[in-house]
Amino acid sequence: MKKLYLAFAMLLTMTACTQNKPSQQAETNKTEAQNANLKDCDITINGIHFTKAINGGDKLVSESAGVVTVKANPNADFFIDPNEKISQDDAGILLTEIDNTKPFTFKGKVTSGFLTEGGLYNAATFFVYANDTLWQKLCFEQGDHGEHRIVSVRTVGTSDDNNHDVIDSAKSVYFKISSDTQSIASYFSLDGQEWQMVRIYKNNYPQQLYLGICSQAPQAEECVSTFEELSLTTDNVDDFRMGN
Repeated sequence: MKKLYLAFAMLLTMTACTQNKPSQQAETNKTEAQNANLKDCDITINGIHFTKAINGGDKLVSESAGVVTVKANPNADFFIDPNEKISQDDAGILLTEIDNTKPFTFKGKVTSGFLTEGGLYNAATFFVYANDTLWQKLCFEQGDHGEHRIVSVRTVGTSDDNNHDVIDSAKSVYFKISSDTQSIASYFSLDGQEWQMVRIYKNNYPQQLYLGICSQAPQAEECVSTFEELSLTTDNVDDFRMGN
């Protein structure tokens, strides 16, 4: 009787494993499909090794004396509209891979390629990217009324769209994104010293995660942005409310 029981238990275990395999394979295939836009590249800027690009992002970047110039693909954006009306995924993005099980802080000074006319939603952008439907961007953007402001977009399946402070008094701002592995927060600063929190949420991103830079021009033929003082460190801010 004991032998019969053991044989039956082994049969159940084998059946369960067999049933799990298609599900696991489907999940792997889904992840690979979501990351189909990722292409290999090899660019090092300020000690940051950028190894992936989306939509030719590596071909849009040049660097001189630590100043990184990023051109936008014409009429390009990265956004998944909840109403499925204005979704786009053609912005060029340059990405570096990180281990999301460890703390990190990604920081730099950004200057967006605003235009007097026709530059609606032009922006210099910091990216947190897991796959095509799980990402966040932090933008210094030309707004609906021609104002220059901080905008953040978090995408989980579809994108939200959050307008923050208007910054018409400065041509450049500092961005910072930091994680202690549990929380991830985004900040901006006018002087690189005093930080304002833009948003904070639980870090539910996978272990394999990418950080990057982008210039977008959803309704224009051009947007040339610059990124300076880029740094990526394996630590996090001490105070997630203050950003220090």
